[in-house]
Amino acid sequence: MRVFVTGATGFIGSAVVDELLSAGHTVLGLVRSDDGANQVESQGAESLRGTIEDLDLLADAASKCDAVIHLAFILDFADIEGCCAKDRAAITAMGDALVSAGGDKALVSTTATMMLQHGKVGREEDGPDMTNSMLSVRGASEPVCLAYANKGIRASAVRIPPTAHGEGQSGLMGYLVDAALQKGISAYASEYNNRWSACHRNDVAKLYRMAIERAEPGSTFHAVAEEGVAIKDIAAEISKHLDVPLKGLTQDELQEHFGWIAFGVSADNPISSASTQERLGWTPTGPTALEDVPTVIKFKQSTISV
Repeated sequence: MRVFVTGATGFIGSAVVDELLSAGHTVLGLVRSDDGANQVESQGAESLRGTIEDLDLLADAASKCDAVIHLAFILDFADIEGCCAKDRAAITAMGDALVSAGGDKALVSTTATMMLQHGKVGREEDGPDMTNSMLSVRGASEPVCLAYANKGIRASAVRIPPTAHGEGQSGLMGYLVDAALQKGISAYASEYNNRWSACHRNDVAKLYRMAIERAEPGSTFHAVAEEGVAIKDIAAEISKHLDVPLKGLTQDELQEHFGWIAFGVSADNPISSASTQERLGWTPTGPTALEDVPTVIKFKQSTISV
């Protein structure tokens, strides 16, 4: 298949490009810069300059491909509703183009397991927590994508865990490392026994590839290898490898220490992927979150300016 990938240069997107190419697919990757174009082309894919706000560009690219994997997302916490509206507009532009093109087409969108109700094990059939405005507005993208299953498109949605990890940012785990490097302590929420679901990015990439190849229309998948990893355990592993103190913080202290990411550090997001694994035959094989802590630390240290 020829696959159009938005967010092709991102932490997950670059792994998806590699996964698709290794499986024999061809890839058209959306990029925003010359550096991004060089990265995608060095991997063996074709690049397309633009952003997810270029709706005509997205539609034209989608119409010339067999499948779309939509990973790009504009993240601006000052206007999260506007960001999510742009996400829905991009999905609609590409979905409509696939319908118009006809034939056997696939569309996979991206949201997050964090949009599900916290404090309980989330499952694929669960919808977003509508009592939380930030979580529910992000979740509104899913039905926009899945509605194309009623229009002849093999539409599905993939939910990413709070720490998809590997050599790179690694989601929220990367921010724990950043804070430990900057402030000399490895911190966690002392008032909660909270957990994050997790998965190595190469396993996430494999799930996206399997979704475009074999997902039943209207499916929702969880890119989760570990149902719940205690954030205190992640912080302890960071503490050990950086040789800095481990410290539990109160909710007020978390805000001061982590800033905007304090919400994620105090979140309890255990997630099941049993249905995903059964339906797709997807079996994660990558390192665990704790095993990957040294890899994330090494990456973060390499980005610090001397």
